[in-house]
Amino acid sequence: MSRKIKMIWDFRGPAASKTAEHHEIHLKEYIAIEKLPLNITGFEIRNEMHAIAFMVVTDEHMTQVRDGLKPHRAELF
Repeated sequence: MSRKIKMIWDFRGPAASKTAEHHEIHLKEYIAIEKLPLNITGFEIRNEMHAIAFMVVTDEHMTQVRDGLKPHRAELF
């Protein structure tokens, strides 16, 4: 079984929550365009000035997503 990795994009400032919510749309579009077998995306509001968008990938797709979308950070899911 391969590991699952949560790729994370951080957004800060008063518009962070809306920006993260919108970024998730683009993550879903990327999955569809690249025909990736991934289906876990989302966004989380950490506080009024910080929100994240994320995509969960497997080891197999990690390099492609990392190089193509340049997440700010990642963690094991």
